[in-house]
Amino acid sequence: MSKQKQAQLRKSVSAFAKSDKRTSIIQLINSILPFFLLWFLAYQSLSISIWLSLGVSVIAAGFVVRIFIIFHDCTHMSFFKNAKANRIVGTITGIITHFAFEKWKRDHAIHHATSSNLDKRGTGDVWVMTVDEYTEASFWGRLSYRLYRNPIIMFGLGPAYLFLISNRFNRKGAKRKERWNTYLINFSIVAIYGLLIWAIGWQAFLIVQLPILFIAGAAGIWLFYVQHQFEDSYFENEDEWDYVKAAVDGSSYYKLPKAIEWITGSIGYHHVHHLSPRVPNYHLEKAHESTPPLHKATTITLLTSLQSLRFRLYDENSKSFVSFKQFKQMENKKKLMHQSKPSRTSLQK
Repeated sequence: MSKQKQAQLRKSVSAFAKSDKRTSIIQLINSILPFFLLWFLAYQSLSISIWLSLGVSVIAAGFVVRIFIIFHDCTHMSFFKNAKANRIVGTITGIITHFAFEKWKRDHAIHHATSSNLDKRGTGDVWVMTVDEYTEASFWGRLSYRLYRNPIIMFGLGPAYLFLISNRFNRKGAKRKERWNTYLINFSIVAIYGLLIWAIGWQAFLIVQLPILFIAGAAGIWLFYVQHQFEDSYFENEDEWDYVKAAVDGSSYYKLPKAIEWITGSIGYHHVHHLSPRVPNYHLEKAHESTPPLHKATTITLLTSLQSLRFRLYDENSKSFVSFKQFKQMENKKKLMHQSKPSRTSLQK
């Protein structure tokens, strides 16, 4: 795609980068109020059946994901026109979702600025090793990467790491506003937890809250993971990296059933979001449908997205992800080729 076409594409999508106060307020109401109601119902259901309570908690977790999308839009300053309103709502939704607003705002901005850039990995993204990096890695380096990419650890222990460690502590060198925002959110969470435990008891609280956090956290990690981890995803070094290509070719269109698309705030239109982060979630679908070039973005479904679990290493030669099994086959092939080469001594003879 020529630079002129890229500029036209960005201009077309930027036309949807306008928040609508009424739509935003309605979304706040139909996301936060149902969550509180479902939390209360999950607690009340404990007197009938713990399994019924768990079922309600699963639905409540979906609304946490939806609230996180509002939080996410606020970090991009796209949910409201007013920056202060975005910060206030972002902090409130950060308390509900257990994410530090200013901290995540910074890290996520870096993710957008460096997504698919092989020379600028490490902040706000999923750890990706190239085939060459993995080949040269030590035993412990390989083991760490294998553990990180293991689905049980990524989606099982990942939510606990996010909620208890990553989101709770400031980075070294964080500015005052960022630090105090994290402190405020942490204090609010502790205070709310304390009040709820005092009101309903710690057992009931944990039975309701833990499944909600775990399911919402695992779903959020999955959405973030799958939208950049598809077979022919775009990755390039700094000197060849291109923002528009990174957005359109390095982010997928996750085509989800309408109910799931609603609960996930249309974040499946991830290629649109990366092309223009200021487009609020409720305009993403319209931006996609109104922009024909975006229809060519890699489309994945619930079924095909499961294939991403075997994509572990990025092969710079084939420009695609490979599994650990494929990597092993590549290594064995190299060894056979090396062994079949005649030695210098035999050539001299």
